[in-house]
Amino acid sequence: MNYTDYRQRHFSMRIFTVFLFLMLAVSGIGFSIYLFYISNNIYMYFIAVIFLLLSLISGFFNFSASMLYYRSFFYNTYFKKIAKHTYKLNNNLPTVAIAIPIFNEDIKIVKRTVSNIVKIKYDTKKLKFYMLDDSTKPEKRKELKKLAEDYGFTYLYRKDRRGFKAGALNNFIKYSKEEYIAIFDYDEKLINKNFLLDLLPYFEDKNLSYLQTEKAYFRTGKLFPDSVALFDSFFFNFIEPARALDNTAIFAGSCGLIRRSALDSVGGFPEYVIEDTFFSFESDTHKFRSLYVPKVYALGEPIKTFTALAKQQWRYNYGDTQFLGYFFKRNKAIKSPVSNVDYLTHGFGLNYISLMLILFTIISIFIVFSAVPFESINFYRVLLEGGTVSVYVYLELFGIFALLLSFMGPVIMTKVYFGSIKKGAMVYLLNFALAIVRTKAAIAALLHRNPGISWNRNRDVVINKLAYSILNTKFELSFTALIFVFSLIAYLTKHVGGGVWLMAYGFLYLTTTIFIYKYK
Repeated sequence: MNYTDYRQRHFSMRIFTVFLFLMLAVSGIGFSIYLFYISNNIYMYFIAVIFLLLSLISGFFNFSASMLYYRSFFYNTYFKKIAKHTYKLNNNLPTVAIAIPIFNEDIKIVKRTVSNIVKIKYDTKKLKFYMLDDSTKPEKRKELKKLAEDYGFTYLYRKDRRGFKAGALNNFIKYSKEEYIAIFDYDEKLINKNFLLDLLPYFEDKNLSYLQTEKAYFRTGKLFPDSVALFDSFFFNFIEPARALDNTAIFAGSCGLIRRSALDSVGGFPEYVIEDTFFSFESDTHKFRSLYVPKVYALGEPIKTFTALAKQQWRYNYGDTQFLGYFFKRNKAIKSPVSNVDYLTHGFGLNYISLMLILFTIISIFIVFSAVPFESINFYRVLLEGGTVSVYVYLELFGIFALLLSFMGPVIMTKVYFGSIKKGAMVYLLNFALAIVRTKAAIAALLHRNPGISWNRNRDVVINKLAYSILNTKFELSFTALIFVFSLIAYLTKHVGGGVWLMAYGFLYLTTTIFIYKYK
């Protein structure tokens, strides 16, 4: 396949993706119209209004997502123009600090990261390594301090974790005087030693605040961890490039490079649980530029357990919810409407996915028990008899399309872009399995509760896997049981279609317990 054919194929894929998102939006709104069409009492009109509001919100996010997928196609051309006009480094190299934040991590993985990163290609006189240790376990601190000494790292330890990772980084910049800062997570193995030599030339743009590279993970060949990695793959392949066109590329916390003077100008890292997003936003409000480099320089450890995934997603959504409040206080500093939409959709991203799933589930229960006159749809009548079929049969079809597309969308996209139907199905199920976890995180953030997930993650406390799974998903199981009860009632009242509909939702939420049992 030549380059022209390759580009055309990928452009066609983007158009197809846009079509899927738009069809999902239209289907939801079409079904809302159907509900209004058959409403004959206040209860039904209330349901119709709520469903329409949810569909409009969903439609907005689906449209925004479609634009991100479409616009990401043009980023490579944009980036190549920037790279073409970037000069190579001369002999007058700037000073660089490489920082690795650590909190009670596996010493073997830290050693692999540390021993690898010291081999980075750069003038050793202009390079300094820092280990930022927030560990609470004395034996860990002792091991990490020894490791730092062995590999020439400056060891910085804090007695408290105030500000979490952001606090550790702000403490570090008190001691660091280097002109640039590179941050790597404890588990990221550098696979391209030219990281600094490749990326520093882009900073000839004096207004460039930070640069983010693509983050990726080691492949395992196993369905669960490789499917989880797709969450980041979708972000870095489609969302980040489209945002970078608007100068709103998100600094992702690691595998990136920051200009120290820009960091000082914005007052350091805002001390929130997702400091990277807040820093990116502050950089933008201070009129700095940002850049995304679509190239992988390091590989991180994959998430192998559902508990670890839930912990990560809890932190992300807790931070995203905090960011929404921060955004509404500070968004006047950004004049671009496009940038405001980028940050708004980012803050609402996981909240939208999770809360919409739960709300659509609840409204589905109301619809099933609303005495809606669902038509027994005969496709022969629809296709061949045409006008003899009532209008609301056609409108009801929108509901069927919406349900099918909500499942087929991620499956088809994963197959098209990443060559796997199984992973697409897993991503779909994971969004349901995480829906309540993410929503609880958002509520915790709104109530200013502890940002740590409340699950008991000590595997030694409960030996039996099934007991562990049940104890840690009590709320999810209660919600699932309630749905199954309504499903049974629907069956008993001769509403077979509604019973099947609700039973399907019940099994989708049951995946939380299933996944923690299978991938503890």
